[in-house]
Amino acid sequence: MLCFDAHLDLAMGAVEWNRDLTLELEQVRRGEEGMTDKSDRGRGTVTLGEMRRGQVGMCVATQIAHSVSPVNPVPGWKSPEIAWAHTQGQLAWYRAMEEAGQMRQITDVAGLDDHAALWQSDPAADAPIGYVLSLEGADSLLTLDHLHRAYGYGLRAVGPAHYGPGRYAPGTGETGPLEPCGRELLAEMRSLDMILDVTHLTDEGFDEALGLFDGPVWASHSNCRALVPAQRQLSDPQIKALIERDAVIGLALDAWMLSPGWVRGETTPQATGLTLEDALAHMDHICQLAGSARHCGIGSDLDGGFGNEQTPLDVGSIMELGRVPALLAKRGFPPSDVEAIMHGNWLRLLRSAWG
Repeated sequence: MLCFDAHLDLAMGAVEWNRDLTLELEQVRRGEEGMTDKSDRGRGTVTLGEMRRGQVGMCVATQIAHSVSPVNPVPGWKSPEIAWAHTQGQLAWYRAMEEAGQMRQITDVAGLDDHAALWQSDPAADAPIGYVLSLEGADSLLTLDHLHRAYGYGLRAVGPAHYGPGRYAPGTGETGPLEPCGRELLAEMRSLDMILDVTHLTDEGFDEALGLFDGPVWASHSNCRALVPAQRQLSDPQIKALIERDAVIGLALDAWMLSPGWVRGETTPQATGLTLEDALAHMDHICQLAGSARHCGIGSDLDGGFGNEQTPLDVGSIMELGRVPALLAKRGFPPSDVEAIMHGNWLRLLRSAWG
C-alpha cells in the first residue's frame, strides 16, 4: 500500500551528512564506518531505494537550516544569510534528484493526483519519489520577499519554529509567543495559501498561531504528550484544536518521543524493547480523541538527526513502514481507515489546501 511520510529531512542527510541516498543502505552505512562527527554515523535508516521497498512513494521533504546568535548554545548556522545559502544547497540536491529521475516535486492537485495514481498502480522499482517541499524552522527566510521566492521554487509548507530560540518563533525547549515578524510571516503565508506546520512551536506559539492563521494546518511529526510527557509533544487540548481545524498529525518514530523516560544518547532500543506496535499507541490516542482515524498519518522523521540507535527495535530501515497496514489491521482498524492513515488523510489535506 502507498505510504505518504509527511516528514523526511532528505536533503539534510545528503548535503550535511554527505550521504548518497541513491546507494543501497548497507553501502551508506559501510561508508560511515569509523566516523564520529555525528552520533548516528553508520546507523542511517533512509535511502531512496529503502523508501521504494516500503512503498513510501510520497513524502514531505524538508529544507532545514537553523540560525543562531553567537551566544546561543543550540547548534546552528552563524547568520541567517548562511542559513539561506544552506537551504539553497539543499534545493539544488532535490533538483539534481529530479534530473536523475529519482524524485519528483509536487506543487499542485494535478501533480498530486497523478503521482498518487502512479504509485497505486503497482509502479516499477525505480519509480520516482514524489515530494512536497517544506521548510522546518523559518530562520533562513531573510525577508518576506524570500518567502515569495521560495514559493516560486515550490515551497508549500512552513514550520516557523525548530529547536531553541528562533528568528520568527521560539521552538522546542523554549517558552513564549511568536516573534513580531512571525506574525507577519503567518499573514504572508496565508496570502500564498501555504500550509502551517505547528510542529516544534511552544504552547504559547501554538495557541497564537492557530488564532492568527485561518489557512490549512498540519503537525507533520508530532506525538502525544499524554503518553510521553514533554513540551515537544502535543497536549490533548492541542490535538483537539487541530481536530477542529481538520488537520492531520504525523506519527514520529524518534524513540525519545515514544518511550517515557528515554534519555537521548544513553537509553537504547534494546533496553526499552520499544517496537513499531508500541508507537501506534499514539495514533490510537488521537483516534480516541477524534472519534475517527481522519486526523492520523505518518511523519516518521527517520534520519532527522538520529539513526537506528533511537528508533523502535524493529525499524532498522524506513522500509519497515510497509508493515504498518498489517499492524493497524491487527488493532482492528478497517481497511478504509488503514488507507486513510497510510496516505489518504495527507492527500485529502493537500487537495483541500490547493483546491
